[in-house]
Amino acid sequence: MTTPLLDMRDISKTFGPVKALSKVSLRAEAGQVHALMGENGAGKSTLMKILSGAYTPDPGGEILIDGAPLQTGNPKLSKAAGIAVIYQELSLSPNLTVAENIFLGNERSRRGIVDRAAMHRETAPILERLGVSFTPGTRVSSLSLGERQLVEIARALSSRARIIVMDEPTTSLSMRETDKLFDVIAGLKAEGIAIIYISHRMDEIYRLSDWCSVLRDGSYVGTLDKENLNAEALVKMMVGRDVSSFYKKAHSAEAGSGEVVMRVEGMSDGRLVRDCSFEVRRGEVLGIAGLVGSGRTELARLIYGADSATAGKVTMHGQEVTPNAPRAALDAGIVYLTEDRKALGLFLDMTIDDNINMCVMERDSGPMGLRRFAEAAKRSAKAFKSLAIKAPSPRITVGSLSGGNQQKVLLARLLEAQPEVIILDEPTRGVDVGAKSEIYRLIDGLAQEGLAVVMISSELPEVLGVSDRVMVMREGTIAGTLTPTPEAPVTQEAIMQLSTGSQARTEAA
Repeated sequence: MTTPLLDMRDISKTFGPVKALSKVSLRAEAGQVHALMGENGAGKSTLMKILSGAYTPDPGGEILIDGAPLQTGNPKLSKAAGIAVIYQELSLSPNLTVAENIFLGNERSRRGIVDRAAMHRETAPILERLGVSFTPGTRVSSLSLGERQLVEIARALSSRARIIVMDEPTTSLSMRETDKLFDVIAGLKAEGIAIIYISHRMDEIYRLSDWCSVLRDGSYVGTLDKENLNAEALVKMMVGRDVSSFYKKAHSAEAGSGEVVMRVEGMSDGRLVRDCSFEVRRGEVLGIAGLVGSGRTELARLIYGADSATAGKVTMHGQEVTPNAPRAALDAGIVYLTEDRKALGLFLDMTIDDNINMCVMERDSGPMGLRRFAEAAKRSAKAFKSLAIKAPSPRITVGSLSGGNQQKVLLARLLEAQPEVIILDEPTRGVDVGAKSEIYRLIDGLAQEGLAVVMISSELPEVLGVSDRVMVMREGTIAGTLTPTPEAPVTQEAIMQLSTGSQARTEAA
């Protein structure tokens, strides 16, 4: 057996009474992608922080690089051994140039003065190697998220990294930027660099990885090779149950036959959305699919009043409403869960309690306008329990929660408004497999209760598994709506054909 480039053996880590890792092992070969999967809290980040030297493991395990022991708990030694970690939250300084970011903390100097020309000369071949269009002197603030991701990779290459860890690198990237990143990863593999790739997106795991290891509750579960990677095996390893339970629908198969709750007619914004009309019924989950840039989010924001429409109208139970602002939509019974929960949805420095009550604070107004905090506490405690939010207390800040629990807090806030229509924009983005399953059950429960649910998603298996009908958008218009029958279920191929305009199969919305 050949010696692997990286060999982590029996790594454990304890934080006080909490056992974060228990004898976890991981190997990575030169020129291969080794994916690492698991629910939030499974131990992935802790394991990678031990590899980077940020954490010191408990006694008993060891890390070998090319068969030689690595002294743990020392970031400089890990970097010198060729280990680089690119975290989900990029650590670039936007006011500096690309070259200045790459050499930040390791600046080239001449006679005690920073030598920018030397840094530019050293950066240029690295950027050429990555095939990018920007230059060493480009200011990082002018780059897209995908380009900033490549700057992080360039920084790793400048330090002669042989093992690069990528933690959820495509979370905020467009499809085009993701494809570019995958091309770069293929080039790194060809150069003999080992990639440890952390992601919740199974399609990326299938496309990129040569091996995939799974952690659960701080323990190593197993490793699958490329030939044996499949959703059923991975989900069972991650959450300990069958994939078939993921999309189980308890709401009626005839949900779409209920009364029309909301009708959208001729909605346009003069730029990205053109003449969109559809309806959604009580107890129905209507999925909206389409490629990035097809206008899905823009349409949702028009309906909710977050952006201004140039034409069209929204009716609730046949009565026209004018959602020219989110408050008006809220009063009409329409709520919207944004795709960017951190920037546009949650108040990360505030408590779970305050976030849940944000839309209904007027209900707690007592004498002389003073807020009755006991009422708010009861409300949040009830939501805390019913949505199974995993946290020590409703009084901790939302920013300390996992992605899945943050999403539940945002859902709890919207549901306190007692809506009739709930629009969910990428509700499972950035959450782990177990949290996804819980969110699917929440959506199913909302439909059972008679809410009309509109769900936007880029993940086709999710759209097919959760929705009663699928509306497909292309270039700002509705390309068609697909309704499954026992004889002819809706397929991913049918959705993609409508998304790309390769087939004109449509029916009235």
